[in-house]
Amino acid sequence: MLELLKYTVPALIVLAATWLVLGKLLKEERQKREYELRRQDRNITNPLRLRGFERLALLLERITPEHMLMNLDFSSMTIQDLQRHLLQTVRLETDHNLSQQIYVSDETWQAVLLAKEETLNFINAIALQMPEGSTTLLYAQTLITAYRQNGETPVQHAMQLLKDEAKGIL
Repeated sequence: MLELLKYTVPALIVLAATWLVLGKLLKEERQKREYELRRQDRNITNPLRLRGFERLALLLERITPEHMLMNLDFSSMTIQDLQRHLLQTVRLETDHNLSQQIYVSDETWQAVLLAKEETLNFINAIALQMPEGSTTLLYAQTLITAYRQNGETPVQHAMQLLKDEAKGIL
């Protein structure tokens, strides 16, 4: 019996030590593989996310009154026609980029939606303020002037959030 214990106890100690060492090695190897998979995943998703940020930045730029009015020939339009065209442009630009919300945080997406809504409200508010008989040129000039004097606009705020979030990826 004593003879059996002489061989069994050291064997059990060696077995336990081997078990602990192998367990630790396997755990480290699994962590390395998981890290490598996450790194590879980031190499694939980060460029996609950055393109999403770019598209949202372009959306925000395109819904500013100055940009929307830049290449329009509104000489044959009424103020209501121009107002409808601007509202439609903002809505179409936003609708075209709805899928980009998956690339940004909820806070940033809400800021983009707020920028859209505030731009729509701004276009409508300026149209309502125009005196009877005003020209579309005066409406366009008033839109641009009032927008520039508005301080930090929701579009600028959303753009800053986009930039900050994109810097976190880079």
